[in-house]
Amino acid sequence: MTDIYTFVPDLVDKARVPENGILSQTLHSDEKSKVILFGFAPGQELSAHTAPFPATLTFLKGESTLKLGADEQEAIAGTFVFMPPNLQHGIKAKTGVVMLLTMIKG
Repeated sequence: MTDIYTFVPDLVDKARVPENGILSQTLHSDEKSKVILFGFAPGQELSAHTAPFPATLTFLKGESTLKLGADEQEAIAGTFVFMPPNLQHGIKAKTGVVMLLTMIKG
C-alpha cells in the first residue's frame, strides 16, 4: 500500500473469516470515505443500527440475511447494496461471510 492509493489484489484471500465472531480490517480511511473488509463466522450477527453516511455493501463470499429498514433480503456472493444515511440495517451470517463496507463521508 502507498499513501496515494490502496491496492488489494484479492479481497476474499485477504479477508479472515474467524471460527467465532466477526473480524474487520480497515483497508482505506480518509476524510471522504472509509472501506472496511469484514469476515463473519457462521451464525454471527451484527444487530440493526444506523449510520450518518451513505454506504455500500458488497458481498464476496457466503450467505446471509440482511435487515434493510423494514425489509429482509438474502445476500450471497455478488450481492450489492446501496444504503442512504440513517437507514436501519443489520446482518446475520448463515455461513462464513466476506463483505466489503464502503462509507461515503464526503
